[in-house]
Amino acid sequence: MSAVAIGMNLLLAGLLVAAMVVGVRLNARLKALRESHEGFARAVAELDAAAARAEQGLADLRAATDEAHDALADRIEKARALSAKLDRQLQAAPPAARTEQPVSESDVERVTQRLGSLLSGARERRPERDVGPKRAPAPKARPTLDDELFEPPAETPPARTEPAPPRSAAARLGYRR
Repeated sequence: MSAVAIGMNLLLAGLLVAAMVVGVRLNARLKALRESHEGFARAVAELDAAAARAEQGLADLRAATDEAHDALADRIEKARALSAKLDRQLQAAPPAARTEQPVSESDVERVTQRLGSLLSGARERRPERDVGPKRAPAPKARPTLDDELFEPPAETPPARTEPAPPRSAAARLGYRR
């Protein structure tokens, strides 16, 4: 064999080894790219699931807000009705009953206890409207004032069975155009 042939064979062997090294490095890079692509696909799927959970959470929050608005509107209406009834009873009271009389501390204490029991009853959550985590109900105070001005709260109306129509934030806050 001649020196040229040996040189050409050595050059060809060197190029072949270099091609194999480049091929091995390229294979490692392609494997890393494939793994990162799979990781990216998993991240996109997790992001999609998180977005779906966030949408559901917003829908639940919107429903809870509407329920709270309805409950507060009911309580405000009841308070207005009771205030009007109290005004009517005060207007209908005989003049002798309207004169100021000394009030004993026991009377003030009884009225305070009765108001406390009414307020605790107003703060209690109604089971059909509970949306959030369950809390222990507040202990009910025993009413001690037998006065016709104070009546126990009326029975609560049944909860709505169909979902409330969506309303704008301005409508929920009572703003009118």
